[in-house]
Amino acid sequence: MEPVLPFEVNIPEVLAEVEAAFGRYEVALTTNQVEVLDELFLEGPHTVRYGATENLVGIDEIRAFRVGRSPKNLMRALKRTVITTYGRDYAVANTEFTREGEARVGRQSHCWLRLPQGWRIVAAHVSWMEGR
Repeated sequence: MEPVLPFEVNIPEVLAEVEAAFGRYEVALTTNQVEVLDELFLEGPHTVRYGATENLVGIDEIRAFRVGRSPKNLMRALKRTVITTYGRDYAVANTEFTREGEARVGRQSHCWLRLPQGWRIVAAHVSWMEGR
């Protein structure tokens, strides 16, 4: 028996909004649209992005990383993407990804929060694991 939650999970219109924001992020990431990536992360000192080789706390560190990142080899293929919304204002998105020439499998997690200006990432994590 599923537990009774104090909020709805995957309200269709909310899920569609987060899927669109996630899609916009993916296009911006793979085409190096730094201004869109900056927009989609919450502006503030508490936003976190733990990457494969870096731990960034605060939007200033995240922006500095984006500006210094190489625009090469950004294309990737996503698989097993799971986006779940909790109520109308919070969501998590998890996906696996592969890159051509890379044997490892990447993993990405986002925590999204709805704000008056739209959906924003408040925490992100990227890591690699050996291919399977």
